[in-house]
Amino acid sequence: MKKIVVVGAGKIGATITRLLSHSGDYQVVVVDQSERNLSGIEAHPAVSTIAADIKQPGTLDDILKGAFAVLSAVPFHLTVTIAEAAGRVGVHYLDLTEDVASTREVKRIAASAKTAFIPQCGLAPGFISIVANDLSKRFDRLDSVRMRVGALPVYPSNALNYNLTWSTDGVINEYIEPCEAIVNGELTEVPALEEREEFSIDGVTYEAFNTSGGLGTLCETLKGKVRTLNYRTIRYPGHAAIMKALLNDLGLASRRDVLKDILENALPSTVQDVVIIFVTVCGWKENRLIQETYARKVYGEVVAGEMQSAIQITTAGSICAVLDMLADGTLKAEGFVHQEEINLDRFLANRFGRYYAAHNGEMVRAA
Repeated sequence: MKKIVVVGAGKIGATITRLLSHSGDYQVVVVDQSERNLSGIEAHPAVSTIAADIKQPGTLDDILKGAFAVLSAVPFHLTVTIAEAAGRVGVHYLDLTEDVASTREVKRIAASAKTAFIPQCGLAPGFISIVANDLSKRFDRLDSVRMRVGALPVYPSNALNYNLTWSTDGVINEYIEPCEAIVNGELTEVPALEEREEFSIDGVTYEAFNTSGGLGTLCETLKGKVRTLNYRTIRYPGHAAIMKALLNDLGLASRRDVLKDILENALPSTVQDVVIIFVTVCGWKENRLIQETYARKVYGEVVAGEMQSAIQITTAGSICAVLDMLADGTLKAEGFVHQEEINLDRFLANRFGRYYAAHNGEMVRAA
């Protein structure tokens, strides 16, 4: 069995560990500074835990010795620390970050690495880029690529119409940082929480607005090939207005720790969520303007005997599928790997990628 180090014992890290350990092919070492977080990791013969502060010099290097890969499931500000350790020790590196600056640093580290560095392996960025690129390759010439993703409570019950389903740090970061986009053929940055739109899926009305990081590396891949490329996060109507008031009017954009404390003490978590994936590509085939759309809903389900939320399943399933494809030789094993290099059909056929295509992944209708 291949030794895999998972850094981070939160909700996503725990789900990654559950998926990998029950597969029978991986020995998982889970690292976290918090003993409390580690106590929530399922006891399994293929799992061990280490309480450690990875910011201490040499600590993570020692843990990574003999490992096949390290998977980062921690807040974005620790991304570079883990990537640098992977580069020094010579193990494969995968992460879930949505942070643009961190990904640029990972790419820099990967330039001289002898192992694979695959950032942004989650839902968005991650799977959404695989879908968008797959649709884009079906056209002779592209016009627009629009990507929309949301992780929402099935039963919203507060003014924000939202429950915390993944990293609070990640949510705040994507609501604040500039967003990459291609507008009229030019690569540019647009402000987060702006360019709000409304649409309906299966009779339910949603809003979508700019957030940072969801495009992954697609901007550089499709630069010069598309007139419009953008990514927006899906929420229930009213969410963006309240978040703008908190971040801008109350000044919490510069006090992220305060906002994090407010959200984590006011918004409960839930496993009763739904992930919505909506990608639309327009372009020309044989001189005809054509549109193709990929639309799907994924709900929570029982995984290895325990109920997991939709965002846990899609995020953990995605990085585990990429790890599997790296382990079996489907993906190149050296240097920087873009998500859009991954074949959609092979991803969906994977034992972990199947969560996007299984019975709980419903096709949806937009209006």
